[in-house]
Amino acid sequence: MAAPRVLAIVLAGGEGKRLMPLTTDRAKPAVPFGGIYRLIDFALSNLVNSNFLRIVVLTQYKSHSLDKHIAKTWRMSNLLGNYVAPVPAQQRVGKNWFLGSADAIYQSLNLLDDERPDIVVVVGADNIYRMDFSQMVEQHIDSGFPLTVAGIRQPLSMADQFGVIQADKDNPHKIAEFLEKPTDAVGLVDSPDEVLASMGNYVMDADALIEAVSSDAKDASSKHDMGGSIVPAFVADGAAGLYDFTFNDVPGSTDRDRNYWRDVGTVDAYYDANQDLISVYPVFNLYNDEWPLFTGYTGLPPAKFVYGNRERLGHALDSLISPGVIISGGEVVGSVLSPGTRVNSWSSVRDSVLFDGVQVGRNATVNRAILDKNVHVREGAQIGIDAEHDRARGFTVTDSGITVVPKGGVVDR
Repeated sequence: MAAPRVLAIVLAGGEGKRLMPLTTDRAKPAVPFGGIYRLIDFALSNLVNSNFLRIVVLTQYKSHSLDKHIAKTWRMSNLLGNYVAPVPAQQRVGKNWFLGSADAIYQSLNLLDDERPDIVVVVGADNIYRMDFSQMVEQHIDSGFPLTVAGIRQPLSMADQFGVIQADKDNPHKIAEFLEKPTDAVGLVDSPDEVLASMGNYVMDADALIEAVSSDAKDASSKHDMGGSIVPAFVADGAAGLYDFTFNDVPGSTDRDRNYWRDVGTVDAYYDANQDLISVYPVFNLYNDEWPLFTGYTGLPPAKFVYGNRERLGHALDSLISPGVIISGGEVVGSVLSPGTRVNSWSSVRDSVLFDGVQVGRNATVNRAILDKNVHVREGAQIGIDAEHDRARGFTVTDSGITVVPKGGVVDR
């Protein structure tokens, strides 16, 4: 039997309101992460490593930097017919922009007409994880269900943030009930403090997907959302399968980072996910050569650490330092520094995330902060030390005390 034709659809049109101000000037999937990556690189790397090489990325909100990143980075072999193609909202079937993830697919059905796939893999663009989607597709085919939803175990206390899946008692690969962000969820039988949450990743028979989103488009009362509309409809018909992410076996995974998945929908979650990268034995391991993470930084010089005397020792500890970074007589601890960042003499950067081109002046202090691209911390200035002072200067401070300085911002004394 010939292998099925698979088309991958990456849903990358989200606004990411909860991640403001990092999404003020860019789509959420374009937010930098881990120094050299963008959030979308994780979904695309998973698909490519799974050998699914025909990929469309549906974009909408402030997509320029996302489109540019895809165009510069994700070039596939034209000879073999492989591609990663960003597809903006086009109003092909009406005067509306995308009304939800299901509507985004409905308005882009011409892509399925062109590719004629047997199976469609639909994934989000803004979570941090490794996953071999070929294993999910294999189970999907074997199950006979027209839809398969990937589920992952999450704390019961977070159930109201996810679509919660209840498996069928007689068939663990079938969804018996799907609850959208419930406040009264019940824990799993074998783990009462956990629920099975939808990862927002789906495998569908192409004809079933076309029929589902076309029918949904006619329903004026629908949310036009994959998780909120399409999945519940299949569950109600007894036609939804469940893929338990726990059993996904990614080559090169360690016991510590196996089954790692983070929804970085808030600033605090985004900050914590960056911190997961930098310990001696990281919670999420970037250094897995058997399942590489691809991105577009090339042609940059190595990171440089200068001044070796006691008065101004340029050094970094427990940190990720990207190419093109210069630490000139400053100290960096527990932080992630992106390309082009410079930390000058007698300055201190601790427990922070610095995007591309950030300049930290002499005798400055950066503590538990996220500094967006091209932020300038002036000489002697402090950020992340006094929350009230940070708020008074117009910066965002989260409930956990993370200060965020928006793109191009200036931090004065």
